[in-house]
Amino acid sequence: MPERRTVALVTLGCARNEVDSEELAGRLAADGWELVQDATDADVAVVNTCGFVEAAKKDSVDALLEANDLKAHGKTQAVVAVGCMAERYGKELAEALPEADGVLGFDDYADISDRLQTILNGGIHASHTPRDRRKLLPLSPAARQDAAGVALPGHGHAGGVATVAPAVAPDPETLPADLPAGVAPASGPRAPLRRRLDTSPVASVKLASGCDRRCTFCAIPSFRGSFISRRPSDVLTETRWLADQGVKEVMLVSENNTSYGKDLGDIRLLETLLPELAAVDGIERIRVSYLQPAEMRPGLIDVLTSTPKVAPYFDLSFQHSAPGVLRAMRRFGDTERFLELLGTIRGKAPQAGVRSNFIVGFPGETEADFAELERFLTGARLDAIGVFGYSDEDGTEAATYADKLDQDVVDERLAHLSRLAEELTAQRAEERLGESLEVLVESVAPESDSEEPAVGRAAHQAPETDGQVIFTSGAGLRPGRMVEAKVVGTQGVDLVVEYCDFPGDDPRTPGEEAAR
Repeated sequence: MPERRTVALVTLGCARNEVDSEELAGRLAADGWELVQDATDADVAVVNTCGFVEAAKKDSVDALLEANDLKAHGKTQAVVAVGCMAERYGKELAEALPEADGVLGFDDYADISDRLQTILNGGIHASHTPRDRRKLLPLSPAARQDAAGVALPGHGHAGGVATVAPAVAPDPETLPADLPAGVAPASGPRAPLRRRLDTSPVASVKLASGCDRRCTFCAIPSFRGSFISRRPSDVLTETRWLADQGVKEVMLVSENNTSYGKDLGDIRLLETLLPELAAVDGIERIRVSYLQPAEMRPGLIDVLTSTPKVAPYFDLSFQHSAPGVLRAMRRFGDTERFLELLGTIRGKAPQAGVRSNFIVGFPGETEADFAELERFLTGARLDAIGVFGYSDEDGTEAATYADKLDQDVVDERLAHLSRLAEELTAQRAEERLGESLEVLVESVAPESDSEEPAVGRAAHQAPETDGQVIFTSGAGLRPGRMVEAKVVGTQGVDLVVEYCDFPGDDPRTPGEEAAR
């Protein structure tokens, strides 16, 4: 009988990392590893790190050190770093953090089971030497789809799918109609190379990887590589599989979703794909994240604001609004153009949700530039705002700029704009008083919890990054149900609602209707 091997995946950073962790989980489960939620119960703790900004890197190191402590107190025998920070720093991270028993890059993902087994057996797998992953794919986007041998986390293999044996024999009547030829029903339907790590009714799907933009403050393209789209059939297959797992909302993620399809010969491919995804049985909402303002086009705005089950949600990466700062960032636009874009969106969908992130204290940012950013935020009426103080990132062009601001100036502007953002998003939430919303219920608390009996999210709220919806009563609600609700109050950026109706089948148990 094979030896029982247990592994826990600890995920930090963005939704893209969550997808990568579930791919790693799928690979490990297919090779006989038992997945456990708590690292204290695992033989190997795999920490999927984030390497974006200094705060995220510190969180990743702290998580690795915390996992390492388990080796003295629990059953954990090895701690392994994967993810962006591991890919970005490789040997340097391994030398600086000897507590990690292994530092694995993206190229190790296809052989993750063997790598972990080697480490668990006391062997050593040499940490990789970081390289600029933009150079691994052809310069021409059209030639990238034929490139072989390049690791693309979250894309799977052999077209993004793998046959995974189910725990029980499947019912032939429940097999998908598009089951590929040659896959016997006894082996189970073809599923993405992925294993869910939670039971949330929301899951992310990778639309693409990498980025071709050259923002001067961002190092992501150097370790995530150039932009490459997943094929629509792979995205659809994975969405159907997630629907079968009970997922109700799918969030499409990548470094830049507005570029989807450019390497497949159709820059408007997203406009075609979204209605197909929304038509997948069981899916109640499709959400698109990571949109570049400079790449927004009328047709995409139309599809995002008018397609049933596609959330009118715009995660727009503005970063700033002063023209001089944007040009120094190697970005485009200004306050007036951005306000015009928001006006176009809200002219088509007044309830549309908009969020964005901003960098303050960028090299050369003047007081006038900062005031221009304040002017934009005041007029933009954004639902969620993230504000970050500038810091140098290794290997970026901005790190070489000479006109750096004093840290106390950066800190002061960060604090000021953060306070303003909090006020503005609270005001935007108050504008929604009286609105009717479709809310996806995500959790229902025990009856003893009177403060937040049930929590969910409306179309203008993405997981983790935005506010949430708090129900006045949890009676008759359960996670995964889409309900109609009316906004009756606010708590900062969060909305307080009373549910009004259940579209479709009523999920309440017999007797609940009479009790209302």
